Amino acid sequence: MRPIKNKQTSIYTIQEATTLLPFMLETLNNKSRNSVKSILTRGQVSVDGKTITQHNYPLKPGQVVEILSNKAAMKQNALTGIEILHEDKDIIVINKDAGVLSMSGKNPNELNAYRQLNDYVKADNPTNHIFIVHRLDRDTSGVMLYAKTVDAQQALQENWKKVVKERTYTAVVEGKVVKEEGTITSWLIENDAMRVYSGPKEKGGKHAVTHYKRIDGNETYSLLEVELETGRKNQIRVHLQDIGHPIVRDKKYGAKTNPLKRLGLHATTLAFIHPATEELKRFTVKPPKSFLKLVK
Repeated sequence: MRPIKNKQTSIYTIQEATTLLPFMLETLNNKSRNSVKSILTRGQVSVDGKTITQHNYPLKPGQVVEILSNKAAMKQNALTGIEILHEDKDIIVINKDAGVLSMSGKNPNELNAYRQLNDYVKADNPTNHIFIVHRLDRDTSGVMLYAKTVDAQQALQENWKKVVKERTYTAVVEGKVVKEEGTITSWLIENDAMRVYSGPKEKGGKHAVTHYKRIDGNETYSLLEVELETGRKNQIRVHLQDIGHPIVRDKKYGAKTNPLKRLGLHATTLAFIHPATEELKRFTVKPPKSFLKLVK
């Protein structure tokens, strides 16, 4: 099995069923067993785009294993508040922490994901650049996508509704959500104070549709899986306020509590058609454990 290699990763397609550690030991036969275990522990190995550290993780024929080089791993560790989930010549997919801006804000000197990624790619070649595709609010954590070429950016942005196959969030909201699932539909309008609210279509509202399922909860808080059918500014935050269950800490949209000391919203899954290869790529980051603890 001949790997596909670049400066940062070696990529292997699994030919026969096995488990991850034995595969790594056979593949990296020039390294000691402890060195191979360290590579796994440091999160340098991904399977089908998902970081795996489990030694006995089962591998099936056709799955793709990516092994990040030690040098690239050191470079990634220099990043603050963001983790690279996947990178190729066209795109970078990250997991963004709450509190990190997606791009530059009012303070141009504030560290943000865009600037860090720009510095990251320029470390290999000064002509490299990062391009904005979509955004997450500062206080929302989770999966984000950036482009590495103008062509990839345009292909994604111009066909966003077609290429994005799934956008799923996890939200912790105030109150006990009684309905197991539901759909919220309205027309969203932004006022002069930059606050978005549901209003009539006749006043310039943009059609917005949000689907939700209750995953867990107690008498005080509920955990919801939220899927966007449309992607309007602050859509989830407004729609959950509309049904009387604002996201915790979201004072702007009606919240009265702050039990997590952060906004209770996490971008869990992003699935899309790759702008160059036309493959379906799917990336999932589990919500913070604090979300789960709060609703027990």
